[in-house]
Amino acid sequence: MTVYCAVLDDYQGAALTLADWSALDGRVEVRAFREHIADRDELVAQLADCEIVVAMRERTPFDADLLSRLPRLRLLVTTGMRNASIDLAAATAQGITVCGTASSSTPPVELTWALLLGLARQVTVESRAMREGGPWQSTVGQDLHGRTLGLLGLGKIGSRVARVATAFGMEVVAWSQNLTAERAAGDGVQLADSKEDLLRRSDFVSVHLVLSDRTRGLLGEPELRAMRPHAFLVNTSRAAIVDRAALLRALREGWIAGAGLDVFDTEPLPADDPLRTLPNVLATPHLGYVTEHNYRTYYREAVEDITAFLDGSPVRTLN
Repeated sequence: MTVYCAVLDDYQGAALTLADWSALDGRVEVRAFREHIADRDELVAQLADCEIVVAMRERTPFDADLLSRLPRLRLLVTTGMRNASIDLAAATAQGITVCGTASSSTPPVELTWALLLGLARQVTVESRAMREGGPWQSTVGQDLHGRTLGLLGLGKIGSRVARVATAFGMEVVAWSQNLTAERAAGDGVQLADSKEDLLRRSDFVSVHLVLSDRTRGLLGEPELRAMRPHAFLVNTSRAAIVDRAALLRALREGWIAGAGLDVFDTEPLPADDPLRTLPNVLATPHLGYVTEHNYRTYYREAVEDITAFLDGSPVRTLN
């Protein structure tokens, strides 16, 4: 019998071209979906005959309810080795093997700096004016050299962002619940006395924390009001770490100068969402991990995961 595999959320149509799927010829029929399927009933209908699903990061949540409606599912592959949108306990209870792939932390570091530099030098405003025949120089950019970058989180990504900041001649301070002065000093970073201290001192604030019960809503109205009016916030981590309503007020009322955002509470972001049009927002459609190297790794290892599972020796299992 033919084994069917669905590759979800393949927005760029890259999944089947950036890896060699021929190892599955004659064993698995693979079909890729380029559009996100938000409707739960439609998703169930599309996956009804699939024993294998390859999910891109956390674009499609696989909670207990959805898994229970997919009785044929035997293998769920996620890109990356962590996916908070998959209920691993429910998958295990249903006899579904969950496997992951490697993922590089370099791409989100690079995108963080693309957003930060774009904000500091008003790149999109000036570029649009060039294209549309607008004014020749209409903004005055902010310097990085001598300014302070505040990092909420100093893990693999945050520490790399810090090293780039040092190269620009910035002062770097960091804070998270478990960060120590010794750990910060090891990356050439000063530990802030508190979250509020970091926000008050920083000209740029960048979020690099894992979403959890402790970090959800970590930046709300009091925290955003504590930031300097000329400061920018960059979030390439998870949207829910920043309270959405408070952020919208901060941007509209000028509590902060602007924000660079790559993550959103609802993705894809609805066409009428105000974050698409606010003039002091530089937004990208969750591109942090979207690079050729990462995609080649994701899909090559997804093929390996599927092959190993079919051979009875699953690899990179998460449950």
